[in-house]
Amino acid sequence: MIDRWIAEATECDFKVVLEVKKPKSWLKSVSAFANGIGGTLFFGIDDNRNTVGLSDVQSDAEDISRLIKERITPLPEFLLAPMQEQGKNLLSLTVNSGPATPYFYKADGATEAYIRIGNESMVAPDYMLRELILKGTNRTFDSLITDSKKSDYSFTLLEATYLERAKLRFEPTNYVSFGLADKEGFLTNAGRLLTDQHIVYNSRIFCTRWNGLDKGSIFDDAVDDKEYEGNLIYLLKSGTEFVRNNSKVRFEKKAQYRVDKPDYSERAVTEALVNALIHRDYLVMGSEVHIDMYDDRLEIYSPGGMYRGKPIQECGLDEIDSVRRNPVIADLFHRMKFMERRGSGIKKILDETAKLPGYTEELKPTFHSTHSSFFVTLKNVNYSSQSLSDQDTDQVVTKTILEFCVDPRSKREICEHLGFRNLTYFTRTYLNPLLKTGKLLRTIPEKPSSKNQKYVRS
Repeated sequence: MIDRWIAEATECDFKVVLEVKKPKSWLKSVSAFANGIGGTLFFGIDDNRNTVGLSDVQSDAEDISRLIKERITPLPEFLLAPMQEQGKNLLSLTVNSGPATPYFYKADGATEAYIRIGNESMVAPDYMLRELILKGTNRTFDSLITDSKKSDYSFTLLEATYLERAKLRFEPTNYVSFGLADKEGFLTNAGRLLTDQHIVYNSRIFCTRWNGLDKGSIFDDAVDDKEYEGNLIYLLKSGTEFVRNNSKVRFEKKAQYRVDKPDYSERAVTEALVNALIHRDYLVMGSEVHIDMYDDRLEIYSPGGMYRGKPIQECGLDEIDSVRRNPVIADLFHRMKFMERRGSGIKKILDETAKLPGYTEELKPTFHSTHSSFFVTLKNVNYSSQSLSDQDTDQVVTKTILEFCVDPRSKREICEHLGFRNLTYFTRTYLNPLLKTGKLLRTIPEKPSSKNQKYVRS
C-alpha cells in the first residue's frame, strides 16, 4: 500500500515523527513542493519506507495545519489525510503546486524560499527566486520591459531573416504586436536579444570540437574552438555552421548511386540548438549555451532545467508538457519557421536522427536535466569500434579523390563530390598530403592560391 501511495505522489518526503519544536525540518519541504510541481509528506514512515506510526494523529494533524498557516507565506493549498498501514496510524500531507510563487518559510528571523533538488529541499538560489517571482506574477523574462530604447539599436538581421523565411516584410508595428517593444518604444528582453548589437551579456555560445572522447585542455586537446555572442539568429546560424564544419559526411557506393552518411542529422542539430537558445534560463548570470563535439557524440548544454516540471529523464518523452520559459521568443521563431508546432522539438530530434543511414536504437538521442541545466546528446552514427579504422577510411577517401581527378577539378568540386563541407579540414587532411607526395598536381603550379586553381591526378 505504501508503494502505491508513493507512486501516486509527484514528489515525496518521509518523516518518522512530527517535529513541532523544530518544524523547519519539514516545513521547508512544504515550501519546496508549493514552489515546484507539488508533493506529499508522509508522517510516521522512516526514510527506508518502514511503517513506524504516529501516537496521536489528531493532535499531529492540528499542529501541521497550524504551523503551515503561521510559517508559510502565502498560504499554499494542501490536504491532510489520515491513513493506516499494518494497524498503525499515519498522516499524508499533500501540497499542490502553487500559482502565487514564491512560497516562503518565514520564522526565526529568516524568510527563505525552498526548491527541490533531487530528493532534498534546498534554499532557492537567486536566479531561481527571480524566476519564481516572475511565475507568481504571471510574467516571463522575455516579456519584461527594459530601459533600452528601440531607436538606439538596429534590427537588420531580424528583418532580413523574417523576410527570407516568413516571406513577409517585418513591419514597424510588428515590434509591438510580437512583444519586442512597448508602445513607448522601450524594448522587452526579447527585443534586446534580437538587436544587431550585443547588449545581453548572457547571449553567447561556446563551441568546441574535442580530440577524442573526453574534454581536455582547450589549448592542447581542442581541434576547433569558437565563441559567438549577440543576436539569437546569429547564434543559431553560427552554432549550426560550427557543427557542420566539424562533421563529416561519409558515403557508401552502390551499383548505380552513392548513399551519403552524415555524422548527424542537420535538422536534429538545428532543432536541439533552437530549443537550447529559446528555452534556456537567461536569469542565470555569467552563463551561456555550450556545444561540445567529441569523436562519438555531440552535446548541447543550456542553462536552466525543465520549466515547471520533473527532470526530463523521469518523464516519458512523448508526454512532456509544452510550457515555454520564453514564449515571446518562441512565438517569433515559430513565425520564422525555425520551430514547428509547440511541443514537437524533442520528437523532431528523435525522428530526424532515426532517418540517418546506419541508425540503430543504441544511437537514439538522450536528454538529461537538473534544476539548473539541460543536456541533449546526439550520437555520431558513423562512430563505431567495429567500423573502419581511420587509416582505412583515409585510404578510401584518397582513392576516390584520385579517381575523380582524372580530369582537372577545383577544390570545391572535390569536396562536394566527397561530401566534405569544411574546406580547411579537407585541405589539411587530404589535399596537401597528396600534393606533397606528387600523386596530385596543380594545374597552375606557379600560382598555388589562384582562384582558378584545379587539381589533376599525376
